[in-house]
This record gives sequence, structure tokens and C-alpha cells, in this order.
Amino acid sequence: MAEAQCEVVELDGMAPASSDPVFADGWDEGVMAVSEALVGIADRDWSRRGGRSAGAAELALHIADVRQRERADLVRLETFVRETVLPRTHPNTTQRRRVLEALGEAGGLCTARTVEMSSGDVILCTHEAGHYDPDDLPGFKRGKSDGTPGGWHLADGSIWSDAGAACYPHTAV
Repeated sequence: MAEAQCEVVELDGMAPASSDPVFADGWDEGVMAVSEALVGIADRDWSRRGGRSAGAAELALHIADVRQRERADLVRLETFVRETVLPRTHPNTTQRRRVLEALGEAGGLCTARTVEMSSGDVILCTHEAGHYDPDDLPGFKRGKSDGTPGGWHLADGSIWSDAGAACYPHTAV
């Protein structure tokens, strides 16, 4: 515990160089709060043990137990997301993409994004990477109101090309 506390204290004054003074002050305060919390945990544990130190084997068992509980929690969380959250998201929506990203399954998706001008929300394309074909026009550009995106980007009911002023094409990311 003392070694961990020493490592945390070494972070004091090491806020990222590009940060403003307010951030740096907050960083230092956070480091001190974590350091004090570690000391408090060590003191509380010391008292619980009647003033005796935990042996290396006891600490190793404790760490293994904590890690096993964390893994079990992550498995339960992933199961919940797959079985409850993912089925409730609609295809071709930013929400579905975010769920896929949380599950680590969005690696094959297009990286193009656009900004909804009325709300300022960023909308991420939900199609597979490499789908974009500016010559494959969506239905509304072909005189049809079928809502098909053609080879353009699609998410949340929005269809866009990389030529739009609020667009960030996947080729630039």
C-alpha cells in the first residue's frame, strides 16, 4: 500500500503540459485526495489486523479474489448489454453504434461522421467501412422517396455524403 501511495504522490505536479492552470490545480488536488485515501485504507486495514502487517501470500489471495470478482462483474455486464441493451437499439442509429463500440465490435464500421445542424449532435455512420460510393446516389437524389441511402453514409435517419460542409469523411480519419 505504501508503494502504491508513493507512486500516486509522484504524479503530483505532472498534469499534461498542454493543460490550463485550473486543470493542473484540479489534477494536483486529485492526486492528493487519492494519496490521502490510500493512507486511510492502509490505516484502517492496519487497525483491523490488530497492528500486524498482511503477509505477501495474504495480499496475493486478496488481489486474486478482487480480480475474480471484477471479471465476473464484467461478464455479467457484457451479458446484460448483449441481451437487453443491444436488442433495444434500432439498426442504423448512433445509439446502436455506441453499444457495438462498448462491446468492442465496431471495428469494421465506417468512421465518417456529420453534425446535426439544429442540435449540434455528432452522428456517426453505421454502415460497414468501405461502403461509401458518392456515385451511388440515395433515393431522394434519384427522384424516389424510398429513403435508401445508396452508397452514402447513413445513421439516425440522416443520409449524407462526404461533400457536406458539416461532414468529416472517413478518408480523413
